[in-house]
Amino acid sequence: MDQLRAMRVFARVIDEGSFAGAARALDLAPAVVTRLVAELEDHLGARLIQRTTRSLALTGVGERYLERVRAILADVDEAESLVQAASEEPHGHLRVMVPSAFASHQLARHLPAFHAEHPRITLSLTSTVDLAGIDEQHDITILALRDPPEGDFVARQFARSEVILCASPAYLARTGRPTDPLELEQHQMLLPPTSMLQRDVSFHHDGDQRSVRVPTPRRPLLATAHTDTLYAAALAGLGIAGLTSLVVEEALRRGALERVLPGWHALSLGLWMTMPSRKHVPARTRAFWNFMLRTFGDADRDPWQTHPLCSGAQAPA
Repeated sequence: MDQLRAMRVFARVIDEGSFAGAARALDLAPAVVTRLVAELEDHLGARLIQRTTRSLALTGVGERYLERVRAILADVDEAESLVQAASEEPHGHLRVMVPSAFASHQLARHLPAFHAEHPRITLSLTSTVDLAGIDEQHDITILALRDPPEGDFVARQFARSEVILCASPAYLARTGRPTDPLELEQHQMLLPPTSMLQRDVSFHHDGDQRSVRVPTPRRPLLATAHTDTLYAAALAGLGIAGLTSLVVEEALRRGALERVLPGWHALSLGLWMTMPSRKHVPARTRAFWNFMLRTFGDADRDPWQTHPLCSGAQAPA
């Protein structure tokens, strides 16, 4: 007897509600389905299904056996998927949900390299401003969160991004450079809406462990949840913006923006990749997952602050 085949047939009989339904679903003769279940019962020495002319029902031992059978079959299917993933070129369509700022300022520039590695994978990116949880309609969801995500899904942190205060050299030349967080109250601030912020923000200093709490402006000069609008306004010299390092890294490197209050730190966001389950993960999903880890890292650190002008270690004169 092929025990694994008999277990699959037994589970399908229960799923379909009849021997005839299982035979149709498996494209087998009804007599074959009946024989395989009977052989399985003989092998186990126990009745699994109570049969009548009109219905069938699991016995007590049949219910417990079916639970284990489903787990065993799932493990077998996953093992086969892993082998196929290793031996086949990843292909097909991949759906990724991603914060818009990360998509435009970081991910997009690396997609040519991903396509060169995996030319048979097509990609749909869904970008949103405020992404707080996993979207099960997508193969992978990328989250930017203050705290680790919670839920019944797979999650892996691959980076961290600090919220940096920055402004254009022209604005700072016109207004002066603040040296203490409390001086921010005298400046034009460009921030997300107050509904997205805490009532006040705690700043701490690298050198002497000072800590200062600064009230969040009730009416900043510009309030918008659209990151690229804040970024463009800061570049244009409108005021001081709070933007993540992954957005402003390039502008800081080339001097289009300057870090305000170097040495002071407030908020940071963890960047996480999530997917609904480890079971039956397609090769294309694993390919993108591994590409992200190779490209951005696999640690709770900020890879966008390696340059002195980004980290604040070297302040402008």
